[in-house]
Amino acid sequence: MKILMVLTSHDQLGNTGKKTGFWLEEFAAPYYAFLDAGSTITLASPKGGQPPLDPKSDEPDAQTEATERFRKDDAAKTALATTIKLSTVKADAYDAVFYPGGHGPLWDLAEDKDSKALIETMYAAGKPVSAVCHAPGVLRHVQASDGTPLVKGKHVTGFSDSEEAAVGLTDVVPFLVEAEFKKLGGIYSKGPDWSSYVQVDGNLVTGQNPGSSVAVAQEVLKLLKSA
Repeated sequence: MKILMVLTSHDQLGNTGKKTGFWLEEFAAPYYAFLDAGSTITLASPKGGQPPLDPKSDEPDAQTEATERFRKDDAAKTALATTIKLSTVKADAYDAVFYPGGHGPLWDLAEDKDSKALIETMYAAGKPVSAVCHAPGVLRHVQASDGTPLVKGKHVTGFSDSEEAAVGLTDVVPFLVEAEFKKLGGIYSKGPDWSSYVQVDGNLVTGQNPGSSVAVAQEVLKLLKSA
């Protein structure tokens, strides 16, 4: 199983002067779920190299068993520091794609033409396309083969409007994942704030928040094993 993980290269939280990036738990937990299942993992980002880490995901209360494992894993840290450029990725080289969240993807990956093309190609090929928390926002401009929004009529989830309000960034982010999915005709649903909640619709897998990251990875592995 060859799995591509695509991380953000964006590190500015709107015009707040604060930093953002990818959320460590949402990278580390799926990374180890895939690795422990025997997958070969490739990491990519729009700019290549070291993706920016959301500093809030580095704080003590955001740590998990997976993030602690990552801190002791030199091979994983080296892989993260040397992501390949997304523009060089060939979709046919991978069996699945996974997007970790953090607020960063809302600015770059949601608007990235290479990401859009990658998702459209992999989805059309029946390969698992997955994202967690804010990363489902990368589906914003992605189209189905008939030119309609990919999420239209599909069961999806992602960081909820109430969770965005809870972290005080409703007026900072370029768009709200829940509201955007509803606007595009997606069948958006959510669980309680901060609890694990995943939606699987065909080969599209989305998770609501950081607590959903392992569950998304597990659903991707199920799809790969049943293929």
